[in-house]
Formats: sequence, C-alpha cells, structure tokens
Amino acid sequence: MRRMRLLPLAVATLLALTAGACGGDDGSGGSSDRRGTTPAESGDLAGKKLVLYSGRDEELIGPIVDAFEKETGAEVEVRYGSSSEMAAQILEEGGATPAEVFYSQEVGAVGALAKAGLLSELPEDVVTSVQERFRPKGERLWVGVTGRSRVIVHNPDALADLGLDTPSGVADLTDPQYKGHVAIVPGNAGFKAFVTAFRVSEGEDAARKWLTDMKANQADASFESNGDVLEAVNNGDVAIGLINHYYWARHENRDQLAAKLIFPKGDDPGGLVNATAVGITKKGADNPVALALVRYLLSADGQQRFVEETWEYPVIEGVGDPEGIPALDSLEGPAIDLADLDSLEATEALLADLGLLE
Repeated sequence: MRRMRLLPLAVATLLALTAGACGGDDGSGGSSDRRGTTPAESGDLAGKKLVLYSGRDEELIGPIVDAFEKETGAEVEVRYGSSSEMAAQILEEGGATPAEVFYSQEVGAVGALAKAGLLSELPEDVVTSVQERFRPKGERLWVGVTGRSRVIVHNPDALADLGLDTPSGVADLTDPQYKGHVAIVPGNAGFKAFVTAFRVSEGEDAARKWLTDMKANQADASFESNGDVLEAVNNGDVAIGLINHYYWARHENRDQLAAKLIFPKGDDPGGLVNATAVGITKKGADNPVALALVRYLLSADGQQRFVEETWEYPVIEGVGDPEGIPALDSLEGPAIDLADLDSLEATEALLADLGLLE
C-alpha cells in the first residue's frame, strides 16, 4: 500500500465548493437485514491499481487496506486527510480527480460528493446488504461501512470530587454546575456530524443555542482529538468529554480506565449513531478494484476486521458486535436519515460564526 497525505485545505474551501450542493430529506431506517457481500476473487485483480482518498486515519484503515491487497494482489495508493479535506479536494478536482474511491469518517462528506454528482452508482446488492439505517434512501451513490455512536465520556471520581451530578445527555451540559468541566473537539468530523444531527433533528435555532450556551459555560475546545479528550478525562484533568465510543472501546486497558461511557437515551442528538461511508467516484466506475474494495469492506472478513481492530459496529448480518459495549440494536439517538448529514457546510459555517472553528 502506498501512502500519501494531502496538504490540509481550509474549511472555507469546502464551504465555497459545497455551498448549495448539499441537502436531504427527512426519514429514518429500521431494517435489521445484515447480509454480507462477497469479496472479489484474488486472481482477477492481481497487479491492478487503485487510488483511495481516505478521511479515516491510517492507524484505523491501513491494516484493512493491507489485508485487501494481500487477498486480491491489487495495489492501493491511499491519500490521507480529514474527511472534509478529502471531500473538498475531490470537489476541487472535479472530473479530473485521481480518486477512485472515497472512504469518509462520516456520512456528511461523502453525501456532499453525491449531491455534487461526483459519485457513481453502486450495485443494488452491495447497498441492500447493509442495514437500512446505514444506507441512503432512493439512491445508491454511497453506503455505510461501520456504525459508531457518539457518547459522553466522564470520570466518576472527578465528578464526585467536584460535587457534580452525572449527566444523562448533552442538554445537561449547559447547566452552570458543569462550567469549565466539559471538553469538546469542534474540528473533529464526529463532532461536526453530531452538530449536524442536532440541527436536523431539533432545528437550527436549537443547535445554535446549545453551542452558544456551551461556549458561555466555558466548554474546553482546545483539544485536537477525541483521543486527547479521553486521556484528559481519564486523568481527571477534565470531568466530561464528547467523543465517539470506539476511542474508549479499543483502549488496551479499558477495564482499568477511570473514564466511563454514557450512551445517551431517546432522541438525544448526543447519542447519534452515525456511519463511516464509502463511495466510488465517476473516475473509479470502470476500475474493478474500486468495487472489489467496497465489497471487501462489507464482506464478513472485512467487517470482522473492523470489529476487532477499530471496535466499530458491523453493518451486515452474521458479524457480532464488539464485546463490552452496548449492542447496536439497543442504541437510540435522533431519528434521522443519515443522508441528511450531508449539510456539512452549514454546520461548519455555524461553528465558525460562533468562533468554535477557524
């Protein structure tokens, strides 16, 4: 696997390029169908090449790409960056993009490319192999690959020492008792997706008010990653943080961590169950390696690797959920169509307007 990292693109670039290109319809999925797809025959692809733009970190996706190369004999050149950076790059490159597959950390970025007409249609059997909640309605331009839940990470000992109540959802965090005790990462794709879900499910005004109140309550936005937040909460440097579940779940010493997780109940936007998502660009439509990679990601082997290596939820039938965390079917969160998360540019504009995003 060849690895490249593209130079970061300013958020403003993505806003300018995607303005007017994103939208979505209300709705929700509910099927429990999780049938797997079949990986390509390894001999068919030996020596063939693919360019993958990945909005997922090399630490997470690299081993799975390596496994695909080993099985098929294909060569994958991966270019890494944040999901918004990669989406902006493809939008800027347009039809001339070298990207043949885009694998996003969340649905919003890949949805923006779909709205811009830069993705090719996936086979019906690929899309329908995935649980309904993790695929778009009425189109086949992208498909979910893994599920991940937003959670509240907290340190019970720190809360007790500070005399603070244990929060149950994100609405609690604007209470004055939590002033200066909550960590967030506004630049993170997971946080942006959560805010987008907040906007979609409860309205623009409600999302703006929550963010404004969090800022007034001195939420600490200085952290660069979810991993940094988890470490700070575990060390007691901050009592509460907002992260994705797998940062805690995949920790090698998670049973010894002081930090614990809260999975918000009901329609709390803080309990958003989002997906990583993949699409094949128009450039990759005729490259058999592109479809083979998508099929591999959704195969039983590929899904099991995600469960074991990233601790995310599988989206096909026949692969068990990661151990030690709530079952996927038990998770709730806002009842939205994940396709509605493609209004990423509006979320980034809101965060920038409030001074939470440069």
